[in-house]
Amino acid sequence: MATNINPNTFMMKAVRISNYGDINALAYENAPRPTPSDSEVLIRVASTSVNPFDCAVRAGYMSDYFHYTLPLIPGTDVSGVVEETGLNVTAFEPGDEVYARAGVTRDGTYAEYVVVPASDVAFKPKSLDYNYSAALPHVTLTAWQALFELAHLNSGQSVLVHGAAGGVGHIAVQLAKLHGAKVFGTASGNIDFLHKLNVDQAIDYTTTRFEDVVDRVDVVLDTVGGDTLERSWSVLKPGGMLVSTVQKPSQETAAARGVRAAMVFSTPPIGRVLTELAELVDTGKIKPYVSSVLSLQEVRKAHEMIEGKHTKGKIILQVAA
Repeated sequence: MATNINPNTFMMKAVRISNYGDINALAYENAPRPTPSDSEVLIRVASTSVNPFDCAVRAGYMSDYFHYTLPLIPGTDVSGVVEETGLNVTAFEPGDEVYARAGVTRDGTYAEYVVVPASDVAFKPKSLDYNYSAALPHVTLTAWQALFELAHLNSGQSVLVHGAAGGVGHIAVQLAKLHGAKVFGTASGNIDFLHKLNVDQAIDYTTTRFEDVVDRVDVVLDTVGGDTLERSWSVLKPGGMLVSTVQKPSQETAAARGVRAAMVFSTPPIGRVLTELAELVDTGKIKPYVSSVLSLQEVRKAHEMIEGKHTKGKIILQVAA
């Protein structure tokens, strides 16, 4: 679905793809500045971040799920300042400092401006700058839905988080601990970081097979897929749940093992969750980790780093100085 574009509007700088492909498909160029509809907010982007989802969009892997119109501006995370509001928007006004998830189905946040439904916008955490605020929306919404909307994780239960040092993983660990769960986390070489996140057991998957030390957990949160997902069935207790952020788990395998399975696809109420998240951040209960801050023009480098699959926390693209 294309963003609502006023043909007489101003231009802006943005990163777009005109075809699916590798990092060379990302082009920093001029693009029309969008205008908000009656129920939307136009945000002047201060910072955005790079997620594996963005890389999948760029490569064309998401085109079977979302009917994108090319050229497309990728990116889902935004923190910035409200520039303009639609006629029906009353919760925000120009000058408000906000953050949001945007662009899942249309033009996104790798740009100087982005339009977002007002219901998906929240005031950014007061304790964080724009870079750190931009690290939160996509990964938190993904972790939130996986743990609570799908798996219904409760206090006293246990969860295995694969890729616990990554973007979704490091937030999922904190949310699970906050809700009283026992957390096992896998990572490669980031064990000290996992200890700082207070995981109950940190597992270096390069030296230890997780199924040798984990057994009968209530939930597995898979951010890796492939062989890691397939090996995870064996560590679930009967009635447990495997949730993946990267591929659809086999419902046949789940049924045969007496467990449940799902992939994170839809989204909880975005504005409400981000408002709750801001409160958790401002009271010191959740903290995002930012490993790198690059300029928007360095987007190809950022995608290359993400696809290396050994990043810690989030990579930020700073749009406005």
